[in-house]
Amino acid sequence: MDSWYHYALLIAVGFAVGFINTIAGGGSLLSLPTLIFMGLPPAVANGTNRVAIVIQTAMATAGFKSKGISTYPFSLYLGISAFLGSIIGAQIAVDVDGETFNRILAMVMIAVVLIIIFKPKMKLEEMEERLTGKYLWLGIVVFFFFGIYGGFINAGLGFLMILFMHFVNRMNLVRVNATKVTVVFIYMLSALAVFVLNDKVNWKLGLILAIGNGSGAWLASRFSVKKGDGFIKTFLVVMVITMAIKLWFFP
Repeated sequence: MDSWYHYALLIAVGFAVGFINTIAGGGSLLSLPTLIFMGLPPAVANGTNRVAIVIQTAMATAGFKSKGISTYPFSLYLGISAFLGSIIGAQIAVDVDGETFNRILAMVMIAVVLIIIFKPKMKLEEMEERLTGKYLWLGIVVFFFFGIYGGFINAGLGFLMILFMHFVNRMNLVRVNATKVTVVFIYMLSALAVFVLNDKVNWKLGLILAIGNGSGAWLASRFSVKKGDGFIKTFLVVMVITMAIKLWFFP
């Protein structure tokens, strides 16, 4: 892992992950297997990936804000709820053995592929936001459980957040993604803290990966959410299926 091309690969993967995560989701399905294939134990790969995601979401949030897009305080309420759930999920992840983690990650990958392929069409012209009252409270409850999952693996959670906020809160995709990256930044801080306290973070690889993640996120946040969507989804489906087969049959 001391060769320059390993680091170049991490940065390249990180750039793709940051871009994909910001405009859609599921990018960790690329970075997690990459870190595992490079020799990190699954739990350490999981923790190391969080370093890059914190930087990625901070850059994406700044990018959206630079374009005048913010959903405060809605994003803060959801973020705090997910923050609390993430503590639980991260602690579970720390205690799971490597083979079980790989099997769970493989199943998550297949589920995400199905979501990508069969998710319903989104009609932006019918949007009328619902960010208060019962819809706010429903979001707070749901995002607590999203936080548990995000603290545990996080891979593919972006798709679930997009679907929930689009159909329940009726937000357009630009504002959905602006909310999503802010929420992930908030809850990822607690998840990362749990991994750090349990010595499950490789800071060197995490920061190198973060160079790519942050760059990709900044670029993606300043582009249209539909830019390159078809190519990204096709590429992601192929990669997810490949990684799922590898993790399931060769843990």
